[in-house]
Amino acid sequence: MSVRDWGYDGPAVLDKGALPARVLGTWGDYYRVVCDEGEGIARKKASAYFAREGATLAQEIPTTGDYVALRWNPHGESRILATLPRTSKFERAAVGSSGRRAQTIAVNFNTLFFLTSLNQNFSVRRLERFLALGRATGATVVTLLTKSDLTDDPRPFLAEAAACASDVPVFAISAKTGAGLDRLAPYVQPRRTLAFIGSSGVGKSSLVNALAGEELMPTLEVRHWDAKGRHATTERELIRIPSGALVIDTPGMREIGMWEADAGIADAFADIESLFARCRFSDCRHDTEPGCAVKAALASGELSGERWTAYRRLKAEMAREETIRAESSHRYRK
Repeated sequence: MSVRDWGYDGPAVLDKGALPARVLGTWGDYYRVVCDEGEGIARKKASAYFAREGATLAQEIPTTGDYVALRWNPHGESRILATLPRTSKFERAAVGSSGRRAQTIAVNFNTLFFLTSLNQNFSVRRLERFLALGRATGATVVTLLTKSDLTDDPRPFLAEAAACASDVPVFAISAKTGAGLDRLAPYVQPRRTLAFIGSSGVGKSSLVNALAGEELMPTLEVRHWDAKGRHATTERELIRIPSGALVIDTPGMREIGMWEADAGIADAFADIESLFARCRFSDCRHDTEPGCAVKAALASGELSGERWTAYRRLKAEMAREETIRAESSHRYRK
């Protein structure tokens, strides 16, 4: 099987005779990779990623889904010489880091699926947060309302999701019954990479198995009293399903910290930001100023108070993240 079957579309040979390869999984310092010569285990060449011991990274550390330049060794460990430019990247602020570093969740995907199940997991506020991050990736974003078999009528959920998703497609599906899976056919195409993001227990692994037509990923039951799941997927892994599509299944995320999502917030809340141009004053703070279009929209019901609060909360969070990063960068330079 060629590396092109794994989504690669660049030159067959790279600088210094290196081969293009794709990272299928990572385990500490080890990487499972695939190239035209086959699959194998590799480690990164330290001098290619660190200018000196303890120095700032010279380039992005490879992660699952990355395309890399590989020095192939058919008899042992191969060496990763470089990380090739990424076409898309989903990042969040690392949990517990106060936003001081980014955690890369998935890279080089064509479609980013956000999954939220139709039980207690469903949250419009979480969906707004995801869309702000998802829109910043540059990939196609799709919202999947999973486990539609748990409700007699998914239409209210679809309406709520569509109201905040704007032009992002929203589908109600069930991996258990197969309902709605045909709507995903345009995305599940050969050599196209799909990334699945969502909380534990929303059915990411079950959906992968349903699309594959076989049990490729382990699944666990959710707790019935609060709909919270356990981590069936503990590592990010890139797999190829029978249709030829490529899937990055990620561990469930309990938190989605904002990271470099200003443009994504603007897209996700375009309805709100369009109001700003209608305010009487260009520097309107949307508080006590007369002629404020936001206050008028809130009063008329054109804009819900919950959505306005969510927008302000995300913008404030982004401002805090930027301040923390600036302070950290200043301390590092000193």
